[in-house]
Amino acid sequence: MSGYDASATARVVVGVNGSLGSVTALRRAAALARHLRAELWPVLAWEPPGGDPAARCSPAAGLLVGEWQRLARQRLASVLEEIFDPEGPGVPMRPVIVRGAPGPALVATANREDDVLVVGAGRRGLQRAFSGRVSRHCLAHAVCPVLAVPPSPLESELLTVHRRNTWHRRMDTRGL
Repeated sequence: MSGYDASATARVVVGVNGSLGSVTALRRAAALARHLRAELWPVLAWEPPGGDPAARCSPAAGLLVGEWQRLARQRLASVLEEIFDPEGPGVPMRPVIVRGAPGPALVATANREDDVLVVGAGRRGLQRAFSGRVSRHCLAHAVCPVLAVPPSPLESELLTVHRRNTWHRRMDTRGL
């Protein structure tokens, strides 16, 4: 990033949902925040089951919103606890829970030009058409630099094993 003033960056915002792609993005965001001496903002976006239109139609939805928020907070806390040791990521961290679709929620959170938004780039191959919507939305709409982190090699290996199991194909276990 030639000509980029690292000292001006105040926040590194990263989308987290617990998937392997988001964990890879979270690790990369933490390393970037340490390098830039920035604050790390892990963001978990949540929507009511069935989406907002279904929640508005349900009479019990108002009572459940608090429970859904608590579950989202709990999920984010468990992911952060799993990824970072008790001392944390080594930079100030402010976990954020946002109600809404992930792409717009991340873009709204990373709303400063000096922020850096880190997202998982999604899967490759046949599933490409159905994944990566969040990263594409962020790349198209963010006002700040966006770092799209490619999938972990482990994710690719797990998908290969899953495909072999689905099709009941033999697997060479000599290398394991």
